[in-house]
Amino acid sequence: MQGKKMDRTVRRDAPRRPGPRPVLSPRDAALNAVMAVTKDKAYAAQALSRALGFARLKPDDRRLAANLFYTCLEKLIQIDWHLDGLVESRPDPMTWDILRIAAAQILYMDRVPDHAAVDEAVKQVRVRHRQNLDKLVNAVLRSLIRARDAGTLALPDADEDPVKALSIACSVAEPAVRRVIDAYGADMASEILSYTPVERTVTVRPNLLRTDAASLEAMLAQDGVAVKRGVVPDALNATGLGDPSALPGFQKGIFSVQSEGSMLCALAADVRPGMQVLDACAAPGGKTCLMAERMQNTGRVHAWDIYPHRVELIRAQARRLGLDNVRPAVRDASKPAPSLEMSMDAVLVDAPCSGLGVMAEKPDIRFNITDEEIEGLLPVQAAILENASKCVCVGGLLVYSTCTILPEENEAQVRAFLEKYPSFEPDGDDTWLPEPLRPRLRDGMIGLLPSRDGVEGFFIARMRRRRA
Repeated sequence: MQGKKMDRTVRRDAPRRPGPRPVLSPRDAALNAVMAVTKDKAYAAQALSRALGFARLKPDDRRLAANLFYTCLEKLIQIDWHLDGLVESRPDPMTWDILRIAAAQILYMDRVPDHAAVDEAVKQVRVRHRQNLDKLVNAVLRSLIRARDAGTLALPDADEDPVKALSIACSVAEPAVRRVIDAYGADMASEILSYTPVERTVTVRPNLLRTDAASLEAMLAQDGVAVKRGVVPDALNATGLGDPSALPGFQKGIFSVQSEGSMLCALAADVRPGMQVLDACAAPGGKTCLMAERMQNTGRVHAWDIYPHRVELIRAQARRLGLDNVRPAVRDASKPAPSLEMSMDAVLVDAPCSGLGVMAEKPDIRFNITDEEIEGLLPVQAAILENASKCVCVGGLLVYSTCTILPEENEAQVRAFLEKYPSFEPDGDDTWLPEPLRPRLRDGMIGLLPSRDGVEGFFIARMRRRRA
């Protein structure tokens, strides 16, 4: 019997099977990440992670995409200065970002041939645009190459406008430059703002419940990861790490990714097994978990953040590391917490700040920071410090820290607090610090600069409660 004839027509309302995602080029991945930062105001690290995850690149291409992305953002203000001198007006944002990435290769990435940077940019604008902008991109980039080779890419005159000149030279927004000059003087400000690490590394540390730094170093070496010991004990600065979360050691909770400055904040709390500790601004949880490990999974670390999704990050990290003594909670640390009054042995306030000490890790800060943002942070910092301090018991320790280098967010906040609350005194003990950093401690406070100290720009103050 003859079978039924197969109906090969495709119904218009039938759902289509999603095809495999295209494998993007490194420059396409970098462009997607840069646009997420410049257009959508995404954080740099999150934007790059999403773009690389979508692109499905090989390891070498991932590294190229990351270098394109970070070089473009780190030099964005200077790139814009040079490109603005070559166009009558800026094209649409996507084309401008294509020009920015190509300019980053031409001006700062010696290993990328000029013709490759130009050709790829022209190709990108042809594929992504219906408008006929490829000739504009080609002309602008070739003009940039000629100006570079002729030595005519001038920067602003420092004598006429020192703030603008330093802003363009260091690719840092003028409001931040002005404040750093006011705090440190022009010469020191130039040294601070022009600093860039010799190589891009990722700092990892062992889970103290499961291994030690020497064993972790050996384990990473087996995975082809080279490390150097950091300034902070147990810190390993790794090159060639790729995506740390993809390594079995990370997934099994053997190590964590955490900067040296962040580690120092946790060390400043000087926690011991069995203590009751509050981390008032805890997300994403690195400091919380290091303190919990140093307490040998005993006592309790209350870990607060104002946003539920960030509290989930703390919870996930504690779970990965096998920590049972972490208690994450959605709490606004700028508000009083009567139930915990004078009950904590140590309280850590790693306050929200302008982030000028970590621009190497968060290059979007360079061009996004504003005076309004900094001024808006000051009362928030003061409120968190004041309310969190009420949780410290007599004899307990209060630690205030930021990842910025501005005195108004750092020393000024601590001095105002101590004047208002004489029951607290500066704690001058320096034994929690690595020996090379101990001379920096003054009145229980230490300010660290990347250009001088080999770690991120951080501020840490320790205060002890002497009476109720």
